[in-house]
Amino acid sequence: MIELRPIKTEADYRAALSEIEALFDAQPGTPECDRLDILATLVEAYEQRHYPIEAPDPIEAIKYYIESRGLSERDLEPAIGSESKVAEVLNRQQALTLEMIQRLHNQFGIPAEVLIQPYTLEMYSAS
Repeated sequence: MIELRPIKTEADYRAALSEIEALFDAQPGTPECDRLDILATLVEAYEQRHYPIEAPDPIEAIKYYIESRGLSERDLEPAIGSESKVAEVLNRQQALTLEMIQRLHNQFGIPAEVLIQPYTLEMYSAS
């Protein structure tokens, strides 16, 4: 059993993960379960500092969302606008507006903090 203290090194981190694995089946309400909760919190804090996960690209997040839920681009029209507007947004020719972000969040539950991330628009010329 490791001493409960902040995780400061990679060795501390690995030791905490090992103990979490050993405690994984702890019964609720037991000291072992309490220890598991504390270790999990310490590991989470360490991972946030040392292994941060960047927010996904907003357009990729929208595409993933509709694909994973069996929706089509047409299902996005109430939140984004016309069929052509949806195509422009998904093809990165039109930026998401604040209103679109709010509607995508409210209607589909896509996290607003993901949708507000900067992303690159594709430049195209009308020829």
